[in-house]
Amino acid sequence: MDDKHILIADDEPLTRKSLYEILKIDGYRVSLASDGEEALHIVKSDAPQIVVTDLKMPKIDGLQLLRRIKSTYPEIAVVLITAHGSIENAVEAMKEGAFDYVTKPILDNEIKTVIGRIFEQKRILEENKVLRKKLAAATRCEFHNIIGQNPKMQKIYNLIYSVASTNATVLITGESGTGKRLIAQAIHYSDSQRKDKPFVEVSCGALPENLLESELFGHVKGSFTGAIRDRKGRFEAADKGSIFLDEIDTFSPALQVKLLRVLQEGDFELVGDTNTVRVDVRVIAATNQDLRQCIQKGTFREDLYYRLNVIPIYAPPLRERKEDIPLLTEHFLDKCSKKIKGKNVDKISSEVMDIFFAYNWPGNVRELENVIERAIILCKNETIEKDDLPESLHEQQLSQAVLNQKQQGSLKEALRYSEKEIIERALRECKGNRKKAAESLGINRTTLYNKMREYELLEG
Repeated sequence: MDDKHILIADDEPLTRKSLYEILKIDGYRVSLASDGEEALHIVKSDAPQIVVTDLKMPKIDGLQLLRRIKSTYPEIAVVLITAHGSIENAVEAMKEGAFDYVTKPILDNEIKTVIGRIFEQKRILEENKVLRKKLAAATRCEFHNIIGQNPKMQKIYNLIYSVASTNATVLITGESGTGKRLIAQAIHYSDSQRKDKPFVEVSCGALPENLLESELFGHVKGSFTGAIRDRKGRFEAADKGSIFLDEIDTFSPALQVKLLRVLQEGDFELVGDTNTVRVDVRVIAATNQDLRQCIQKGTFREDLYYRLNVIPIYAPPLRERKEDIPLLTEHFLDKCSKKIKGKNVDKISSEVMDIFFAYNWPGNVRELENVIERAIILCKNETIEKDDLPESLHEQQLSQAVLNQKQQGSLKEALRYSEKEIIERALRECKGNRKKAAESLGINRTTLYNKMREYELLEG
């Protein structure tokens, strides 16, 4: 922002001259207007970055000028000049969008400080805008321990970056194992104001209602059986930081009311106490349920949903971003190999990668990590092979084989898989009806009979 243009609007010639000289010395380009009407003409023809205007002027006063500027040019910062007796009006102007106000007589250092703050803020906003564009254009493979370069993941990264510095409540939805906890952590650690403060996690579904209330809000000694001492709750422990409430759908109606109050007022009482505790906590909630359906069933409050759903983030299942599987596999190979002593497994076979791509991953990213950790433990060399995988992935491969041969109309296309297991599966699906099983396999009944005899599948 090389051209730093300031407009001074004041009906007093001495004030205009004085401010002109003060700001001109500091290198600013300064325009002058003797009333609000003249100031508007200058704003329209040669828009300044800052307008310094007297509150009381003929034709159009400072408050009217502020409103007109903000309605058309919201990026222009407006500073009000007021007498001591009109400070209430200046405060009202700030509510309508004025950046600040100064009182007469104007001190050189005061006006310089205000102008300096405005241009510094504009510089930071401009830098952030450029950075956001760069981040949006770049494809990131990793963001705060979240792995993925799929477009859906890029949108999540950009959204986290945008909302991190705000206090807005975030609701993360998605199936189990999609990485909702990692997204919550990324929001917290991207927030420059809160990243060095506590990040507190609560698995709400793991606790019964009475224990969950105590866990969240704390209790005083004697408030219930087993309360042998005062205990601070998770909200209080998270003060100035963030709290992550997983499985928010499990909250009872009473707890929903208490949480709603925390979101609205920022305060609560400990179980068994009447003293109010105030906290400054960023709330991040998560669920694998459709809360709108819960609202329809009457199990979740609609007003709480809207309080939580200020910033919604959807964590996609792994089957919707399969192109991320190689990246995730590489990450988990490195992570799990370091964790398991005596193992240095750093590769997977192409056959295993094919199986990974064919599998639907009902347990999502968490299941992939578990599969790789198990395979590393069982692996006998440096490369994970098909035999190191759990049976569930083999079953998926067989299902795909049957599907392939059905589509192609020939069993020969599927011979690289276990012929016996394919025939057994077809018979189970057809409830033992050999005619239907033969049709589904694309062979005649005689061939099926011979195959069954070959693999000892005939009864008796």
